[in-house]
Amino acid sequence: MADKMMVADVVAEFLQRCEVDTAFGVTSVHNIPMLDAIGRRNAIQFVMGRGEAGAGSMADAYARTRGQLGVLFTSTGPGAANACGALVEARFAGSPVLHITGQTVTAHLDKGRGTVHDVPDQLGMLRSVSKAAYRIESAEGALGILLRAATEALTPPAGPVSVEIPIDIQRRMIDRPELLDALRVAPPPPLPADPGAVELLAAMVAKAKRPMLWCGNGARHAGKAVARLADMGVAIVTSAAGRGVLPEDHPMTLGAFNATPEVEAFYATVDLMIVAGSRLRGHETREFDLKLPERRAQIDVDPAALGRTYGSDLFVQGDSASVLDELADRLEGRLQVEAGYREEIARLGRETRAAFRETLGPYKTFPEQFREAMPRDALWVRDVTLSNTTWGNRLFPVYGPRDSVYPVGAGIGLAVGLAVGAAAANPGRKTVCLTGDGGFFLNIAELYAAVQEKLDIAFVVMNDGGYGVIKHIQDTFHEGRHYNADLQNPDLEGLAKLSGMHFGRISRADQVKDVISAAVAAEGPALVEVDMHAIGPFPRYFVPPASLTKANS
Repeated sequence: MADKMMVADVVAEFLQRCEVDTAFGVTSVHNIPMLDAIGRRNAIQFVMGRGEAGAGSMADAYARTRGQLGVLFTSTGPGAANACGALVEARFAGSPVLHITGQTVTAHLDKGRGTVHDVPDQLGMLRSVSKAAYRIESAEGALGILLRAATEALTPPAGPVSVEIPIDIQRRMIDRPELLDALRVAPPPPLPADPGAVELLAAMVAKAKRPMLWCGNGARHAGKAVARLADMGVAIVTSAAGRGVLPEDHPMTLGAFNATPEVEAFYATVDLMIVAGSRLRGHETREFDLKLPERRAQIDVDPAALGRTYGSDLFVQGDSASVLDELADRLEGRLQVEAGYREEIARLGRETRAAFRETLGPYKTFPEQFREAMPRDALWVRDVTLSNTTWGNRLFPVYGPRDSVYPVGAGIGLAVGLAVGAAAANPGRKTVCLTGDGGFFLNIAELYAAVQEKLDIAFVVMNDGGYGVIKHIQDTFHEGRHYNADLQNPDLEGLAKLSGMHFGRISRADQVKDVISAAVAAEGPALVEVDMHAIGPFPRYFVPPASLTKANS
């Protein structure tokens, strides 16, 4: 006779088969059976978020930094709704997150009877923010739906997938599915690119004398192929989400300096740009005003990428890593770049970084001091701040493709949750979280998740007492009227003392390395305040794109 088990136990064992060792979420009336099953099995650590929004960011960062499925448990109705912002960000970032939420008992579903946490069309809400959303409608069908959802989340272009499991189905007893014994959850292998298309691409590159490769988030796993092409003389540039595909101290990469005046002028001399796994998002191309090289080819697993932003002379559908690796095979001995091109790239990188550094005013030494204070393999997590949008996303060197985590969708307040998820996913590595005071206090409750789990995170708060970037925009468009941009916040030193955390304060630029080093060396979480009023105002950086200026003229 087959062993019996609850569907809740099927969920727990399924996640173990997915090689999930940490899950995140909030315990609630409609998910207790599943979390009880996880607790009884004692194979998966459960990190308690203080809210579903923060827990969603934790699962997102786990997925990004580990390159595997992140798992989020939420309550039903309002609790599931609280996670929507995090799911939107995970979708922006292409993070494979499996979001599991409960539901009211099946007898009351979709009848509007006002049962606990019942909201109209929860599934429709989740479909609107997820890559896909499913409801488990029978106990016997639970494993199949979970397998489909996890596989879909992992399949490029990856993204969050939500699953509803009514509370009565979670508690139902079924025969233990034999599939659990041999279950392997993985995305299907990518379809091989058309060999003819790859050969056409190789022929284009072989003729180029000044070739360039732009790598996005969809090419972060292509590091070996990218390094081979760089060694052949192909210049590398990345989107912010593609950083670290090649260590940024490599002389052939410009990192995420993809839209500075110096680099844009250089694009005019490039005779072929290959765009691999990148949306060429408006946020990084000055709303598509950036002038890219005239001749372009594009590699993307998603055929919908063709012509979505910039056009191309050749489109190759396929996984960026496999296509670039095959391209490198075909270019061996064929590519002859222009004499001095390699030296020109290295010089452009040095000059661009030096010029950018000089725009930072009293903060120009911050990137170098942060980098010196951090281990090479430290995780670099940021919020949307003046510091991140300028030097954090560009000048601070990133060495690994999964070392950099930031809100790709530009939502404020995600960094604390992202840092908790990144640190929980990578025990033994240090995490440094750069945030502004506005973003930090927006999700401050998740600081206590870091304290409870004793995670090695140095939280660095750039404190200017308000929304600095909003003030810059108000200066540009609204004659300097700073309505609703100043904040009254708790004292950070007092907060650290209350939380039992190491605390440091930076009030002079020359203190950065020593204070950050001490925070990184501390056991468990640490808190550092950067007193921006003492150091000086952050230089205005916001320059509206021409399209936006014209629209408001």
